[in-house]
Amino acid sequence: MTSSLKKRVAISLSACLIAAAGVLWFVTRTPSSPFDGAANPSSDSARLIQHGEYVARLSDCVACHSTPSSKPFAGGLEMATPMGSIFATNITPDKETGIGSYSLADFDRALRHGVAPDGRRLYPAMPYPSYAKLSDDDVQALYAYFMHGVHPVEQENKPSDIPWPLNMRWPLALWNGFFTESGAYQAKDSEGMLWNRGAYIVQGAGHCGSCHTARGFAMNEKALDEGSPHYLAGALLDGWYAPSLRSDPNTGIGRWTEDDIVQFLKTGRNQHAVVFGSMAEAFNNSTQFMTDDDLKAVAHYLKSLPGDPERDGEPWRYDAGSNAALALDQRLKVPGAQTFMAKCSSCHGVDGRGQGQWIPPLAGSSSSMAKENASSINVTLNGSARVVANGVPDAYRMPPFRGQLSDQEIADVLSFIRTSWGNRGGAVKPEEVKHLRDRTDPASSNVIVLQMR
Repeated sequence: MTSSLKKRVAISLSACLIAAAGVLWFVTRTPSSPFDGAANPSSDSARLIQHGEYVARLSDCVACHSTPSSKPFAGGLEMATPMGSIFATNITPDKETGIGSYSLADFDRALRHGVAPDGRRLYPAMPYPSYAKLSDDDVQALYAYFMHGVHPVEQENKPSDIPWPLNMRWPLALWNGFFTESGAYQAKDSEGMLWNRGAYIVQGAGHCGSCHTARGFAMNEKALDEGSPHYLAGALLDGWYAPSLRSDPNTGIGRWTEDDIVQFLKTGRNQHAVVFGSMAEAFNNSTQFMTDDDLKAVAHYLKSLPGDPERDGEPWRYDAGSNAALALDQRLKVPGAQTFMAKCSSCHGVDGRGQGQWIPPLAGSSSSMAKENASSINVTLNGSARVVANGVPDAYRMPPFRGQLSDQEIADVLSFIRTSWGNRGGAVKPEEVKHLRDRTDPASSNVIVLQMR
């Protein structure tokens, strides 16, 4: 080996070692916190604790960190991922199995950076990419609530069943470097207070993008704010299709007014839709507890997001011509029409227009207009959870039809619905129904509202 070659090899090795050292430092470093060295909030600050409880409502912490059979925030909820199941952790102030030994800075790093006190990286099923935008004041209040407003529960955390080497956590530091943004939400001077408050809630505490923004190849949200047309444009997640929250008239909320949005988030229903699927849990445990001012801010921000006519197509218009297939002498000739009349029409109307705000329309609904048919299939197979507003459960809900209808019958009736009255969702195949039948369970008919205390 010539001296010149030796020199080049030495330089290359040195560069590799430096790069390796840089990566090692990056994946093992402890992110800084503005609370490093700060005193923890005192237990007698009732106002701070109360504010923290409200932030916990905005953030819907209870829905993931509790189960119907567990104490509040004791963890244990199973969350499926493409790599295996992970389980929500105990975030009560128990010092052995919960977060009771966390300092304010420890809590902040876990919440906004996804890093536990021992340096372990958290899976982004915990929506720290969104919580990163929480203000210092809200983080401090949230910490006070969890330390002094939540009862400690001794309950060991369940390990994930993700196999090695996929269960190694250090690569998540690199994932964070590519797909998250640091720093609390910064208000836009070009927008008013109402818009900025709505943006703060939607992007941060509400973590709406976790469900309503499509994921990339690395399971990352394709966008974290309104700067991208991908943000809140709809996404398939865990057997449901979370529709667009942009002003798309067909698959989004383009036909909704700001008052419609407020009513939906406050009462669980409006003239266009009733909460179901994962949104029923978010309503039961979070949105109905928001102040009217915050609901108005959210509505104002969402209505500022433009739709995409190229993706969404021409605005939906009701087409009464489909009703001819439901005539007594015709319904047996059209697949799905007879099933619709027998199982669906008494609630949703023969004309598909629903019954005011109580039973949603099928004509023009986002689930009937979206090309993704998961929500249509899932709610037909499994029904919907009870909607509990102001402590009062609704008197009726969408029942599960998995025991009454075959895969073919469900495919036929949904194909009829999704191609009638101007709907453009398209046909459903029996194998698509079978796929979700095998992987989902009926929604519980019990009233489930998880307790915060």
